[in-house]
Amino acid sequence: MSDRGSGVQIEADVAIVGAGPCGSTLANLLGVAGVSTVVLDREPGVTPYPRAVAIDDESLRTLQTAGLVDQVLPDLIQNAPIRYHSSSGRVLAHIRPSAQPYGWPRRNLFFQPLLERSLRVGLDRFPDVRLLPGTEVTGLTRTEDEVVLTATGPDGPLTVRAGYVVGADGGRSFVRESVGIDLVGSTAPSRWLVVDVEGDALESLYSAVYCHPERPTMTIPLPYGYRRFEFKLLPGEDEQDIVRDERILGLLRPYYPGLPMPTIYGRRVYWHHSRIASTFSSGRVFLAGDAAHLQPPFFGQGMNSGLRDATNLAWKLAAVTGGRAAPQLLDTYDEERRDHAWAMVSFATRVGSMYQPRNRATEVVRDTVFRAVQVIPGAREYILQMKYKPAPRYERGVVVDAAGDRGSPVGRLFGQPVVEDAGGTRRRLDDVLGPTIAVLGLAGDPEAHLSPESRKVLDRLGATVWAVAPPRPGRRASTSAPADTGPGTLFDVTGAFRDIRLDRPQDEVLVLRPDRYVAAACPLADLDRVVATLDRIIAPPR
Repeated sequence: MSDRGSGVQIEADVAIVGAGPCGSTLANLLGVAGVSTVVLDREPGVTPYPRAVAIDDESLRTLQTAGLVDQVLPDLIQNAPIRYHSSSGRVLAHIRPSAQPYGWPRRNLFFQPLLERSLRVGLDRFPDVRLLPGTEVTGLTRTEDEVVLTATGPDGPLTVRAGYVVGADGGRSFVRESVGIDLVGSTAPSRWLVVDVEGDALESLYSAVYCHPERPTMTIPLPYGYRRFEFKLLPGEDEQDIVRDERILGLLRPYYPGLPMPTIYGRRVYWHHSRIASTFSSGRVFLAGDAAHLQPPFFGQGMNSGLRDATNLAWKLAAVTGGRAAPQLLDTYDEERRDHAWAMVSFATRVGSMYQPRNRATEVVRDTVFRAVQVIPGAREYILQMKYKPAPRYERGVVVDAAGDRGSPVGRLFGQPVVEDAGGTRRRLDDVLGPTIAVLGLAGDPEAHLSPESRKVLDRLGATVWAVAPPRPGRRASTSAPADTGPGTLFDVTGAFRDIRLDRPQDEVLVLRPDRYVAAACPLADLDRVVATLDRIIAPPR
C-alpha cells in the first residue's frame, strides 16, 4: 500500500468485490495459495438479515481445503433431515441423507452471520490478504494489463489496481453492470416473507415444508436457538403491512401451541429469481455467486453454487498469478461453471413448483406420485440420499477425453475416501494430497511410466504423483512401513480405489485437479499423452 496522488493506492494480484460467503471463501482459498488479494465490501460488518441456512458436503469440502472446516463444524446442525407435508399434514417424504461420498455430511444447517464471521477471521491468517469493510466500489476501468477500482472507504477515497477482479457483490452487482454483462431469466410472480427468530422453544428435529396450494410454508431449525420461517405472501397482502410484528407473530403463533413465543430477529420480503449472467467472465473480470446466478431457495443451493464458483476459480487464478499457467486457463471458468449453475437454477425452480401446487387437483396427483415412487427400493434410496441433486460433469475445459464415455469419471467430482499414508496415519484424501494437481496410480507407480518431458511438465504444474496400494496387513513384530513403499504411497484402507478398479479396470491412472474434479483417466501406457494434452490445455509459460 502506498500514498500516490490523491487517496490510498493498493495493488494486488486479485481484487474481490463482496465479502459474503462466496467472496470470503474465494479469498481464503487464494490466501492458502499465497495469492495477494484484497476484498472490498460496502457493509461495515456482517449483514444480519435472513439469507442462506443450508450448507452441503461439497461446500464443507471447500472449507476443508481453505483450512476452516474445523472452525465451522461446531456451528452446524449436521445430517439435518427434512420432511415434506401435504396440505392435510400427511408426510410425503422424509429425506435423511446419511452417505458421505465427499467426506462430509450432505445436508447441514447453519446461521449465516456465524459462518461469515468464521470466514472473515480466517483471512487474518494470511499476510497477503486484506479485508476492507465499509468500502463501496464506485468505479471500474480496464486496461490490457490490469483492472482499476475506485472506491470510498471509512478513511476516504482509495484506488485498487489488480491483475484480476471478481465480482461477488450479489444480485445487484456493480461489477456485473460495470462490464455490461446481462442477467437473463425470469422472476416468479409470488413474494415470500422470510423470518428468523431467536429463543426458539420448538423442539423439532427436522426441517419441515408444508406444500399447501395457498400458503406454502417452511420452517427450519438453526443452531443456538434460532429458527427460519418462510411464508408465501397471498395475493393482495401488502409488504409493508406483513412485516409488522403483530402480523408476523400471527403467522408464527400456530407453530407454538402452549409454548413461549420466540423473538423476531430479522425479517425480509423476497421475490424469487431464476436468472443467470450471460457470461461469467469478461476479460480480466469474473462473476461469482449471486452476481452470476440467482435461484429460488427451495433446494438450498444458492450459496452452495457460489462456493462451487469460488472453488473452480480459485485454483485457476492461483495457477495463472503464480506463473504455472497461461491466462487462457481462466477462460475455462465460464466454460465449466455456467451450464451447471443454470442446471441448479432450473432444478430449484422446478422444486418450487412442487412446493406450491396450482390447485387441489394437482396436489392430489403430486402426492400420489410421491407415495408411489417411495415404494420402489431404488427410487426410495435416490430420494433419501438426495441423489437427485444435479451433479456437474465437465465435457469441456480442463479435461482430457471427457466426451463419449458416459461412465467415465472424467469431468466429475471425485470422492474423498480415508487413506493411509506411508507413515501409518489415516486421513481424508484431500488432506494428504494438498491443493495441487495429483496423479494417482491405481495399478502401479505412475513414476515408472513418465518420460523425462512429462516429469518436467508435472513439476512445472506443481503436481504430485502417488501410487495407490491395497491395505497393509497387520504386523505383529514391526510397525515400520514395508521397504517397497515411499512417501508417495497411499493405502486404500476403505476399498474405494479397489471398487474403481473393479468397475473400470481400464482406468489405471487418475489425474485430479486441485478442486478434485477428475481431469483424466487412462491406462498407464497412455500417461505421457494425457500429460502432454493437459499441458496444452493449461498452457504454462515456457
